[in-house]
Amino acid sequence: MSPRERWEKENAAAPLRPQPPTTVSGVPIDAIYDAERSQPADAASYPGQYPFLRGVHASMYRSRLWTMRQFAGFGTAAETNERFRFLLDKGQTGLSTAFDLPTLMGLDSDDPRSLGEVGRLGVAMDTIDDMRTLFDGIDLAEVSVSMTINAPAIIVMAFFLANARARGVPWASLRGTIQNDILKEFHAQNEIVFPPEPSVRLVCDVIEFCAKEAPQWNTVSISGYHIREAGSSAIQELAFTLADGLHYAEQCVARGMEIDAFAPRLSFFFNAHNDVFEEVAKYRAARVLWAESMRNDFGAKKEASWKLRFHAQTAGCSLQDKQPEVNLIRVAYQALAAVLGGCQSLHTNSMDETLALPSEHAVTLALRTQQVLAFETGVVNTVDPLGGSWFVESLTQKMHGEAKHIFGEIARRGGMIAALETGYFRREIAESSFAYQRDVDAKRKLIVGVNAFQEKDEKPLDILQMDASVEQRQIESLRRIKSERDASEVARCLAAIRTTAATKTNLMPAMLDAADARCTVGEIMAALGEVYGRVNMSTW
Repeated sequence: MSPRERWEKENAAAPLRPQPPTTVSGVPIDAIYDAERSQPADAASYPGQYPFLRGVHASMYRSRLWTMRQFAGFGTAAETNERFRFLLDKGQTGLSTAFDLPTLMGLDSDDPRSLGEVGRLGVAMDTIDDMRTLFDGIDLAEVSVSMTINAPAIIVMAFFLANARARGVPWASLRGTIQNDILKEFHAQNEIVFPPEPSVRLVCDVIEFCAKEAPQWNTVSISGYHIREAGSSAIQELAFTLADGLHYAEQCVARGMEIDAFAPRLSFFFNAHNDVFEEVAKYRAARVLWAESMRNDFGAKKEASWKLRFHAQTAGCSLQDKQPEVNLIRVAYQALAAVLGGCQSLHTNSMDETLALPSEHAVTLALRTQQVLAFETGVVNTVDPLGGSWFVESLTQKMHGEAKHIFGEIARRGGMIAALETGYFRREIAESSFAYQRDVDAKRKLIVGVNAFQEKDEKPLDILQMDASVEQRQIESLRRIKSERDASEVARCLAAIRTTAATKTNLMPAMLDAADARCTVGEIMAALGEVYGRVNMSTW
């Protein structure tokens, strides 16, 4: 069967969404456009076929739209549960969870180092009780869930699985993603607790366990988003992200896993920045690079292993506190780039996120941005609408080549861990960030409302105000849990974690026992720290 015939068969088998694709004026739109409307020289011109330049599915959004997610999390689990329900009522199709800084750093709410940060920038998560409250009344078998956490990801994943089990939800039915990408923390975001090698071990334990027990779950979201937020260029975001993913794959294979057993559940998380065409080219190049590596370097046999599936989020670093309503416009164009590039899920930032956590009004407008894009603009009606553009194809090829050059540079420096420990990634990102800011300061790059088109008198936005009592309420809840639980069972579970951490045995079963015993995030992290040691942040 020729590539064209295979594509036509797969596309015909994919059901169309209810409305037949046409322009606003009613002109029918074909599923795909190519140069001659005849069979191209190879399969690269067809969506859903290796190397997936034009998309990972034959019909893309003609059959199914991307998952619309809005990042949500603040205060207590009960308050975030209310926001989840609000977003689902507004038409959101997936939940995306933000945790507060103490949780991200593996600290309990009653830890003195958590003072003033509990529930501020995300939801506080101390024990499985918080996980139960967070998803109370939400059908975990139906709703796709994303959780953005890294250093304590294995603990939070254990809480999630233990809660699902207690509710009678089979793990095989769970759909969603846990970020679980510790390498990008070393490159950019700094939420680091343990040294690199044991940190990567924890990532791989989650991948290995869920490959068998939760086969629909995306066990790591390999994240370029925060690398870009730290100031990298688009090509650095692309190359560093894929290099992180390849390192996880190498480590899993080294422990004896078959590549096809876990690669289909590796997912990616990219930034959607202002330059529409550069962003589209970045996503297209990423798919080709990953497909080539999985098939040619790792010997993956399954097409699912070759497919790079990605979530996109509009660029938080592009949001401005000057004329914040203009952020709505920035976000709309960034979201357009993500969809033109073929994302599988999307988060659109709220206009007020540079000032505070999003208000209900702002987050509704952000979700409406996706809905207008999906149902009114027509960009979903044909697959890869920019495919064949001389400009986009040239940019895609250039990014593909430059990323391979960076892969070679990492290899020359001794591989991922060696390059990380000598500061290669951080230096490259810092130099890129400096160059960009220099251009902004010199007005070679114009930012509306910042260094161009300023307004003298701006009306302030109404922003979400955090309740100062959140921290005390969370601490009181945690103290009550500690007083009620079985202290001897807690001690037994923490001892088992220390013992297992010192071996090569997968830690997830011990984590699940600890979750059921109501051990806290901070207690489990402390037990791991006794075995692994802790990172001295001054050295990073």
